[in-house]
Amino acid sequence: MLIVALALISLTSTAQQTSAAPAPKPASGTSASSTQPSEATFNAFMKKMFGWDQNLTWKIAEIKPSQAAGISELTAVVNTPQGQQVMRLYVTQDQKFAFAGDLLPFGADPFADTRKDLMAADGPSHGPKDATLTIVEFGDLQCPACKAAQSNINKLMEEEPKARLIFQNFPLESLHNWAMTGAKYVDCLGRQNNPAVWKFIGLVYDHQAEVTAENVNQMLKGYVKEAGGDPEATAACVAKPETEKHVRESMALAEKLAVNSTPTFFINGRRLGSFGNNVPYDVVKQMADFYGSDAAK
Repeated sequence: MLIVALALISLTSTAQQTSAAPAPKPASGTSASSTQPSEATFNAFMKKMFGWDQNLTWKIAEIKPSQAAGISELTAVVNTPQGQQVMRLYVTQDQKFAFAGDLLPFGADPFADTRKDLMAADGPSHGPKDATLTIVEFGDLQCPACKAAQSNINKLMEEEPKARLIFQNFPLESLHNWAMTGAKYVDCLGRQNNPAVWKFIGLVYDHQAEVTAENVNQMLKGYVKEAGGDPEATAACVAKPETEKHVRESMALAEKLAVNSTPTFFINGRRLGSFGNNVPYDVVKQMADFYGSDAAK
């Protein structure tokens, strides 16, 4: 029961698989304020805590102020025999205590600010625009965890016919070498042929392992055609500078919401991790039923 309770409270894991790793950014280092831990302190902490395990190595991804005043957020990419994981810690202002997990918004309507920010989500969507339940997914077509979550999100949309789903591009460029190109295709096809883009996303996930940085345009044009879109018109749109600008605006929205892994979902403003990974499908379905009903008002 304790495990279930913790899952319901946090709904995200401290460590996620490689495909859900954050796009590494330079750590604050010497430019950090006096209230933020330095890289040297973070490394010393990690060595004392985990140095006993010779199979474990880490690299600092980011040190920054968190969304909560006086709390610093530290992110490290940790390499283990089981694969790469992300560890996120929060450190108090006096740097005497750290805690792992997630900062949860608080208040009578804790997700109101996030819902307001998500009004800027303008990616491909399906479902009624006046839906009482809106799900926003920040995804990356090259992300294996996004592919794994696809069957669950499709199932949820079938079981929630009055829900609206919006797909927002968040390509993890530092990890996935054709993700940005994929995001451009989603952006262009979504504006040209909204029904086709959903078939396209599914096709890319189905054939994800066959796409490389070398053949990406050839392969994605083929999936556009198979999905019912115009491959030449889509490819021409992909080449335009304004397309990348639009994708980066979606990435900026993700960063504003402190999204640093894919897939990340928001259900009526409530943030979730990967469906079926750290958040069981049945839990997500119960939440969707609740937030889409009058009981949540």
